[in-house]
Amino acid sequence: MTVLELLRERRRQQSVPGQRNDDARLVLLVEGGSSRGVYSSGMTVAIERLGLLPLFDAVYGSSAGSLNAAWLLCGRADRSKHAWWDPAVMRTTINPRRAFTRRPVVDTHHLVHTVYTEVHPMGFQEILDNPVEFHPMATDGLTGEATDLHGHVRDTPSLQTALRASTAMPFLAGDPVMIDGRPYVDAGLSETIPVRTALAQGATHVVALRTRREDEFLGVPPSRGERFVLSRWFARHAPGVVTAWLRREDIRALDEQLLASHPACLQIRPPLGSATIGRTERRPRVMQAALDVGVEAAMKDLAGCLVS
Repeated sequence: MTVLELLRERRRQQSVPGQRNDDARLVLLVEGGSSRGVYSSGMTVAIERLGLLPLFDAVYGSSAGSLNAAWLLCGRADRSKHAWWDPAVMRTTINPRRAFTRRPVVDTHHLVHTVYTEVHPMGFQEILDNPVEFHPMATDGLTGEATDLHGHVRDTPSLQTALRASTAMPFLAGDPVMIDGRPYVDAGLSETIPVRTALAQGATHVVALRTRREDEFLGVPPSRGERFVLSRWFARHAPGVVTAWLRREDIRALDEQLLASHPACLQIRPPLGSATIGRTERRPRVMQAALDVGVEAAMKDLAGCLVS
């Protein structure tokens, strides 16, 4: 059975987690990439508008994809989308000038504990109560391994910590996030799209919300300057991540191959010709246009599950 066929059947039966009559495990994977996550945010908006979230058994998020997944799980993906181009939010969250004052360029603490509580409140309790499992991913700073933080999320404070850990970009976001005495950094260093973890945990069907076009290069090797700065940062804060960081493009290529070869996987990507979004992009028009592209792409690719 294809992904669209499974979605269509579950929709017809109006099934919800814990009350399925099939033996499938359908998961949603949400890719991040800092500002590039605006694309997968738009895709979650489409899923919310179509009412498809209850048809999934679990949602896995990596980096900014964890934030997008959280908004979807609390039922506020659509009404929170404007935060991606709200100048007040973006200026306080991403500010390259802070690098000159040794403050985080990407301030996820402010984002999660101020923006998500006072400016654009996130429904933390709704996420915790949702029967669809939430699996925010991070990278273990001591081993460099991808880590599912699902088991660490027990209440609002631990959920907020998991969101910060998943998005803790090395150097740019400050120190690693500590959970139970271990340092964690951005999930994208070990599993930019958490397909390996999801399959290891029994996923049979996968919908992957991607933030790179099909023709977009994975990346370039780190420059000499990046190697110098980040190698020192990793040695001090997350020594187990050095190898994963140096091999991150190889890791991404393997994940791409795994997704492409999976027999029941639907990948939703920004279409060819859509804008390339940088990690620290903040321009409102660019961000709003990219989110709209994400909505349209998901609406188009998921239309088949609405056909009876």
